[in-house]
Amino acid sequence: MAMAFPFDLRRCRLLGLVGTAFLALGGESAGALPVADLPAPASAQEATGLVAVYFGVVLLIAAWVLLGRLVRGPRPPAPRALLLVLAVWAAPLVLAPPLFSRDVYSYLAQGAMADAHMDVYTQGPAALGGPLADQVAPMWQHTGAPYGPAFLGLASALSGLTRGELPAGLIGMRLLALLGVALMAFALPRLARHSGADPAAALWLGALNPLVLLHLVAGAHNDALMLGLLGLGLVAARGRRPVLGAVLVTLAALVKAPAALGLLAVVAFQARAGRRPLPAALTTAAVSAATTVAATATAGTGYGWIGALGTPVSPQNWALTSLLGRATGDLLDRLGSGLAPLAVPGWQLLGLAATAVAILLIWRRLRLKPVYALGLSLLVVAVFGPAIRPWYVLWGLFLIAAAAPSTSVRHRVAALAGVLALAVLPSGGPADAGQLVLAVCGGLLGVVVLWQAHQAAQAPAVSPAPGRAA
Repeated sequence: MAMAFPFDLRRCRLLGLVGTAFLALGGESAGALPVADLPAPASAQEATGLVAVYFGVVLLIAAWVLLGRLVRGPRPPAPRALLLVLAVWAAPLVLAPPLFSRDVYSYLAQGAMADAHMDVYTQGPAALGGPLADQVAPMWQHTGAPYGPAFLGLASALSGLTRGELPAGLIGMRLLALLGVALMAFALPRLARHSGADPAAALWLGALNPLVLLHLVAGAHNDALMLGLLGLGLVAARGRRPVLGAVLVTLAALVKAPAALGLLAVVAFQARAGRRPLPAALTTAAVSAATTVAATATAGTGYGWIGALGTPVSPQNWALTSLLGRATGDLLDRLGSGLAPLAVPGWQLLGLAATAVAILLIWRRLRLKPVYALGLSLLVVAVFGPAIRPWYVLWGLFLIAAAAPSTSVRHRVAALAGVLALAVLPSGGPADAGQLVLAVCGGLLGVVVLWQAHQAAQAPAVSPAPGRAA
């Protein structure tokens, strides 16, 4: 979407703000609303909101692409100016309803369960009952929490503060997500300088990209807190504070487990500073274990989170291994084979094995570039894992943004982020044909508006004919 009309930082900031404003407005009728506020299916209100959301998404993507051209230009904006852009773009989404996922309602229900001293790892939100549990998507009503004690401790504290009230709980969860995004923005330029990358380019790709705004801010996903703590831990470890780094990275893993790979980077930073690898690894493991025990005791959730790491995924999940497993299962079923039920678990096991091998190869080759190696490893975990959502790509993208060795790598990852920004409906539910048509119409409307602006900017000014009065 490279456009030839003149643009500057102020215009990019304004265009992105218009985009997120339309997202927030459209979300009022097409977002992941509380059950009592959901409009009637296929209503004019829902249709208008869906068109508005996708119109806003296209404007936001365009603003981000144009901002990227500025960052790569001869006079790139300073990191501080980019942080202001991030704040402006995020502002309309702060008080908007949840968008693109209903996971935030699961967080609130699980926090209320932990606050009531229920076992969140063996019971689903249905055991809680009441209006809060009613907001959780049906497929997760009887599923235990897949999150660690650090996050559930925060969710429990939030439940106590808000007394289970839904509007206050939603705002609280979004504030936690914003804290995570702020920590990401703090860490990115510092990790980029350490890795020899451009801090402004790192902020543009790692914090300002549409996936962060759509899913971490508007969706209030706890991945924001995981990545923020992970980034902060890496900054500490890079600054020769390995104990603090190990504590923060472990806390990130006690939000969501994939961050545990960050402990490899903590050890690698110590090895680069001249410490022998084995003592560094043993110290890091001891600090991580102590942090885990302390966090679990503080949260009071017990160690059920270890078993909950195998929480089942949605049957409609479109992870690569799940897609291959379903296709293989269908084929075996048609052939009359009794092995059909083993197809999905088999492919998922192969995916885990491929992930382990890929991570080993990445670290053997890039052990002197721990931030980049960690980013690639987390991207592999997201792609080959048993479940994937668009925002999972941020696990690796965040660190690749800080340490990518070339512009071409950034371009490929940016293209992936731009495509995935269009992949989910604002309600967070499955799409039907009518909703897809409306979404496409909203996106095309955005393209038309941008094209008209491009044409208007290129039109030559009309000057008076010679000999005539102006």
